[in-house]
Amino acid sequence: MKLKKIYDFLNEISPFELQEEWDNSGLLVGSFDNDVKKIYLTLDLDEEVIENAEENSLIIAHHPLIFKPLKNVVPTSFSTKLLVKLIQKNISFIAMHTNFDKTHLNRYVAEEVLGLKGESFDFVYTAEIDSDFDEFAEFVKEKLDLKCLKTVKCHKKIKKVALTTGAGMSLLPYIRADLFLTGDIKYHEAMDAKIRGISLMDIGHYESERFFVDVLYRDIKDLKVEIVKTNSKNPFFIK
Repeated sequence: MKLKKIYDFLNEISPFELQEEWDNSGLLVGSFDNDVKKIYLTLDLDEEVIENAEENSLIIAHHPLIFKPLKNVVPTSFSTKLLVKLIQKNISFIAMHTNFDKTHLNRYVAEEVLGLKGESFDFVYTAEIDSDFDEFAEFVKEKLDLKCLKTVKCHKKIKKVALTTGAGMSLLPYIRADLFLTGDIKYHEAMDAKIRGISLMDIGHYESERFFVDVLYRDIKDLKVEIVKTNSKNPFFIK
């Protein structure tokens, strides 16, 4: 199947024009004229994913490999080292990042993983609930299979919850909920939330976005090309 046909299908289900200005989703490596016989789905690119992929294939990941302009392609950094490996194996690469967050990923984690019923707007999914904070924390920990859960507790009872997968603390000023679920929460961000009276649960970056593979596979599994679900490894190990 031509890469252009696959790209057009992806653009239909999650338009690339929805991505943020700072993002770099879309076709990052390869040519629209390439013939693709196998697609690999992964949250991130890492060396293992590329090494296990066949030549002349396509990798679709959530996170882009390139964010800032490159001055050279010398394999001395994460992005350039993997870029060289992709080119050597003639592997095309497409990223579906903030556009997919808005159209698919946040809703999937909220509704199908956590069982919430609400609405999604831009990066934030909100839902009405009626739960004890501690009980809901245990529920979230179990559903997301978290080994630990950092929290900021401003409420004993939670009536409204907001969720943004990945790292969403830049959205804190716009959150109108008792509790905000997101990842990569920093110390001073937690202090800010506490002053604002917004409870927090850090659901992890990898842990909240690792569902990307399953979500995308569900929408593209009927394409007439072999699709392999793989995934990058979490760089953190929690004892």
